Amino acid sequence: MIRHRENGWLLAKVICTYIGSIIGAGFASGQEIMQFFALHGRSGLLGVVLATVLFSYLGMLVMFLSITMRSDSYKKLLGLLMGSKAGELLDALNLFMLLGGLSVMLAGSGAVFEEHFGLPAAFGVWLVAALTSLVLWGGVRGVLCANVCLVPLKFFAVAAISLAALLGSGHSGAPALTQGSGGVAGHWVCAAFLYVSYNMVVPVAVLSSLGQVVPLRIGLAGGLSGGLLLGLAIFLVTASEICFLPEAASYQIPLLYLAGRLGASCRWGLGFLIWLAILTTAIANAHGFASRLAPAGGSRYRLTGIAACLLALPLSKFSFAVLVRFLYPLFGYAGLALLVALLVKPLVFFLRKR
Repeated sequence: MIRHRENGWLLAKVICTYIGSIIGAGFASGQEIMQFFALHGRSGLLGVVLATVLFSYLGMLVMFLSITMRSDSYKKLLGLLMGSKAGELLDALNLFMLLGGLSVMLAGSGAVFEEHFGLPAAFGVWLVAALTSLVLWGGVRGVLCANVCLVPLKFFAVAAISLAALLGSGHSGAPALTQGSGGVAGHWVCAAFLYVSYNMVVPVAVLSSLGQVVPLRIGLAGGLSGGLLLGLAIFLVTASEICFLPEAASYQIPLLYLAGRLGASCRWGLGFLIWLAILTTAIANAHGFASRLAPAGGSRYRLTGIAACLLALPLSKFSFAVLVRFLYPLFGYAGLALLVALLVKPLVFFLRKR
């Protein structure tokens, strides 16, 4: 009985860590879903299905490789997938992308505090930087516990508000659903691959650090369940935004617009949950950075995590919407090499064994 309870708790940690590394400020605000899916209209929903399949498969694959290799950072995983030279190049690129993602989270916190809570943006930036450093001070266990406490709350809130807005739209959103105004990458297939591509950078960095602490069966179940739940949340957000086009597209934080239609309390509640999403993704980015440079943990890991927060501060002074619009597609293109390796390498192994 105790064994089953421990396994269930560990499975929840893996699922929450996977989801928490993806549902950040861009996701919970609705901005990145708007850019990658909703603006493609009805075709964007097909993109969501494709992204769900990819997230589920890749989550299982990363956990399988990490556990069988007993990895404690993503450097070993990149070496296996890409080879030594290409792996080193992508390793350096990943470090830059993790810092860039952390900067976006800090900027997002500043935007929420300034635009939603009426407080100085700098306060929001420094608060997330400080809390992220505090969580990393507790090591990998601190990261897992933070995710299992915070991620379910923001996941269910985002899904519930999207579903309520969708059911209360009062129409099918016919013109918006039929034709999109053109989102990222110009085509829904390309947009879906780009979305998964840049979003897998942080999960690969975080999940690969769990290779020595998670059993194989739990890791596979966590990767699959996390991918399916992500797909469900993306579908609900996309469908609700499509129903309120073009009005929703004019907002920096589209989900706040949808929540506002449900009442002031929902709007304020979502503002807080968006901030929680920012915090958990900031933790994931900083942990991925620190675990790569200090895989053994200890004081070096803690100091590296704090250094990552400090290094991310200068870029966080830019607009959150601008960073999402330009950095995220850039990260997507940069991460395509990792995505292709994850999709192709298992096929190569299979053909060699035949």
